[in-house]
Amino acid sequence: MLIQKLKQTVAYLLVLGAGLGAGYVAVHAPQWLKSPYTEGNYAAYFPDAKTRVVVYGTKQCPFCAKTRDYLRGQNIAFADFDIDDSSKAREEFKRLDGEGVPVILIGNRRITGFNQVAIDDALKRAAKPGA
Repeated sequence: MLIQKLKQTVAYLLVLGAGLGAGYVAVHAPQWLKSPYTEGNYAAYFPDAKTRVVVYGTKQCPFCAKTRDYLRGQNIAFADFDIDDSSKAREEFKRLDGEGVPVILIGNRRITGFNQVAIDDALKRAAKPGA
């Protein structure tokens, strides 16, 4: 009797674990499969020919602050646009289909959110002649 109860409990826990695991994968799979950047022609968003990096963000966003700190730490000059303080920046952010901040433009890549690997890769690619 005790062994049967134990088997039922183990079976129940296995089914519960499988269901929770499947639910977790179903919710997070789109994020895992999504590219860390979008390629396009973002030349219209750069304020001048010398600017290689543009950041759209807010003052209160911790990931925006992390992005700014990271770029400064790498000695990367960038144009910083606050979408809360500037209607022009907010309009550009909307045209970029911005859903979250920061939106980072590096060359022909748009990165949403702080992603150090994607930022480094875009910076290396933008530094290459003809990129």
